[in-house]
Amino acid sequence: MTKLTRAKTKPKDRIKNLKKRLANAEHNLKKKESKVLETDKIQKHLDETGSNVAFLPNEGPQTDFLAAPEKDVLYGGAAGGGKSFAMLIDPLRYCHAKAHRALILRRSMPELRELIDKSRELYPKAFPGAKFREVEKLWNFPSGAKVEFGFLERDADVYRYQGQAYSWIGFDEITHLPTEFSWNYLASRLRTTDPSIETYLRCTANPGGVGAQWVKKRYVEPSEHNETFKGDDGLTRKFIPAKLIDNPYLAEDGEYEKMLLSLPPVQRKQLLEGNWDIAEGAAFAEFDPEIHVIVPFGIPAWWERVKAIDYGYASESCCLWGAIDPEDKTIIIYRELYRKGLTGEALADNIVQMEQDEIKSIAGVLDTSAWAKTGYTGPTIGEILQQRGHKLRRADKNRLAGKVQIHEYLKQTHITGRPRLQVVNTCVNLIRELQSIPLSKTKPEDVDTNASDHAYDALRYMLMSRPRLDSPYDRMLDLKRNIYEPAQIKRESIYKPSDPDFGY
Repeated sequence: MTKLTRAKTKPKDRIKNLKKRLANAEHNLKKKESKVLETDKIQKHLDETGSNVAFLPNEGPQTDFLAAPEKDVLYGGAAGGGKSFAMLIDPLRYCHAKAHRALILRRSMPELRELIDKSRELYPKAFPGAKFREVEKLWNFPSGAKVEFGFLERDADVYRYQGQAYSWIGFDEITHLPTEFSWNYLASRLRTTDPSIETYLRCTANPGGVGAQWVKKRYVEPSEHNETFKGDDGLTRKFIPAKLIDNPYLAEDGEYEKMLLSLPPVQRKQLLEGNWDIAEGAAFAEFDPEIHVIVPFGIPAWWERVKAIDYGYASESCCLWGAIDPEDKTIIIYRELYRKGLTGEALADNIVQMEQDEIKSIAGVLDTSAWAKTGYTGPTIGEILQQRGHKLRRADKNRLAGKVQIHEYLKQTHITGRPRLQVVNTCVNLIRELQSIPLSKTKPEDVDTNASDHAYDALRYMLMSRPRLDSPYDRMLDLKRNIYEPAQIKRESIYKPSDPDFGY
């Protein structure tokens, strides 16, 4: 059997091999050092140029929005201010934390797609390793944090988020929401299990849109712009106005501004100037605060008075009080009640309290829906109010005729130049709705019923209870009656102030 033996390496060969290995190691080390030096150069260049930053906010409103400590912030105004990019970046503030979960919303899926495409450019750069799950419309970050995209075409869509919890919720173009119901419901989903994470509500908007009224009321009107205030719900809020000049990338060449200047006057004021006081497609373009809004004054006790009520529980109930100037029959709306969540009893109590300074209970009209039983065996809202001493009858709810009457009452008379309808400046909700309630896109002869219209409804109930002012609409009805009815049948006055049967 042959014995295998290991060949012995000569000392000179071992030294040679060691030197070769050492040379290779030195060569590799130099290559690594070179790479490190090159990386340092690249990093230095990126730091100097800002090229390694996923998103560098513009100075001014965009930076203020991202740094805002308030719980609920609206960044809104002119188009092109960089609002959508800010909306995408803001939820990343806690994406290093596992418990962070954010929800970004738009009204429709096509609008949402635009945001998702922008996020594909930004998020992987900000957080390498972030993955997007197309089916769920969800970003997963290396930390375990999540950013979800969703849409709300209808109020009922909010129930898809029932039982969910989010530490950050944002809505891009929130004026596309007809009412504040969805936003309020989502606010109840705002919570986190991580005490180091602050929870935030964020939204952006351009003036105009079906929800412009409630957005303006919630964010724009309560305080000076860029100032913190506390809402009725106790949340700290701020409105940060946006302008085109805030975005140097769009403003510097002037092309985007030229496009905005070519828009119709209303849209130009909204999208270029960020004007919240003008409404696209406003139903009552003739309403002028300089003419129709007056300061409070001592209304003589002998002036005839009337009230009109539009009832709602989930939405606002509105009661308007009007006084009739006996000289020219001008109706002065001098008081309003505008409140959400009132039961029939609470509404009655509120009206009684607000009429304490009146000589007697004021007769009026009430929304017909408030007389409906709707399966309830107890008294209706109308019956409850009657039991509390309110003289009420069912309102005439003819929508077209009611709208026409508002137009007629807003006209200035040829003799005095005074309109037949004026509103005291303390009736802020009626003024807001007359300024901004839009026309319906499907029925342009009517207002958009998805907009805030509770004070508007109460007003048309009131004006339909008065002697109708002659209008083209009424003349058209008379023409139809002359054609289809016997000539001797005449249209009777709907309501005479002296009618003894006005109250039940």
